[in-house]
Amino acid sequence: MSNGYQDSKLKIFSLSSNRPLAEEIAANMGVDLGKSTVTTFSDGEVRISIEESVRGYDVFVIQSTSEPVNQHILELLIMIDTLKRASAKTINIVIPYYGYARQDRKARAREPITAKLVADLLQESGASRIISLDLHAPQIQGFFNIPVDQLAGIPILSRYLEEKNLQDVVVVSPDHGSVSRARQLADHLKAPIAIIDKRGPRETEVGESNIVGNIDGKTAILIDDIVDTGTRMTSGTKALIEKGAKEVYACCTHPVLSGIAMEKIENSQLKELIVTNSIPIADEKKLDRITQLSVAPLLSDAITRVYEERSVSPLFD
Repeated sequence: MSNGYQDSKLKIFSLSSNRPLAEEIAANMGVDLGKSTVTTFSDGEVRISIEESVRGYDVFVIQSTSEPVNQHILELLIMIDTLKRASAKTINIVIPYYGYARQDRKARAREPITAKLVADLLQESGASRIISLDLHAPQIQGFFNIPVDQLAGIPILSRYLEEKNLQDVVVVSPDHGSVSRARQLADHLKAPIAIIDKRGPRETEVGESNIVGNIDGKTAILIDDIVDTGTRMTSGTKALIEKGAKEVYACCTHPVLSGIAMEKIENSQLKELIVTNSIPIADEKKLDRITQLSVAPLLSDAITRVYEERSVSPLFD
C-alpha cells in the first residue's frame, strides 16, 4: 500500500524498540522514516535529536514499550517533549504494545495503578493521540483524556488460522478472565469454546486444571493477549492433552516471552505458537514453532485514516 505521502505534512519516526515494524509501516505508506537519533550520555541519560523540521507536521511515533520497558517509556516521553518544543502540529503515539497495562487496578491494598501513571505521563508530555493494539484491559482507554484508538489483533490471527484448514477446532480460554477474547476468536473461526478452570496460583504450574467444555479428540487453540513467561500456555497445553485434545495451538498478540519462556515452549507439546510483531523477537530467541504475523498493514491503515481525518472504526472489526 503506497499512498504517496512523501511530500505531505505527515512524518513517521521510530525509536529503539521496534524499528523493523516502523520501517514496514513507512514502506507501506510510501514515506521515509523521519531522521532522528537516540543516544545516551556517559551516565546513561537518554538523548534524542530530531534531524529535520517537524514544524506544522502531523507526526506519528512508533514505539512499543517492551523490554527494557522503562528505557523505552523514557525514550518515548523525551521524544514527545522534543516534538512539542519543535512545534509539531500533532504528536500521535503508536504503541503496538503498551507496557504496564497489567497493573490497571488495585488488586490488593497499597498497590499502584501504573497503567494510569503511564497514561498521565504520556498526556502531560504532550501526546495528541494514542494508537495501540489489544490493550490488556480495555478500561485503560478511560485513563486518557485524549483520543485512544485500540485496534484488535484477533482478525490477523484468525485469518492465519483459517488458512491452515484445521479440523474439529475448539477455542480455549486459559482462564475465566480471557473468555471474552476466546469468544471473539471463536466467532471468527465459527468454533465452540472451552475454558481451563485452574485452581492455584495464576502464573505457576502448581494446581489442578479442569476443562469446561468438550475438547476430546479436538484441535484446541489457546488464545491470550500476552505470552510472558509461557507458563499459562505450556501448562494449559499439558492439561488439554491430558484431557483428550488431539493437538494444541496457541496464539497471542504480544510475544513478551521473558525469562525461560522459550525453553518452556520448546519443551512443551505445543504444536505452534502464533504471535504478531507488536514486539520483535530477537534472532537468538526464535523457534521454528513460533510464527510471527505482521501488524504493519493494520497500523498503516490506522495512521492513514487518522492523518486523512477519516473514521478508524472500520478497523476495530
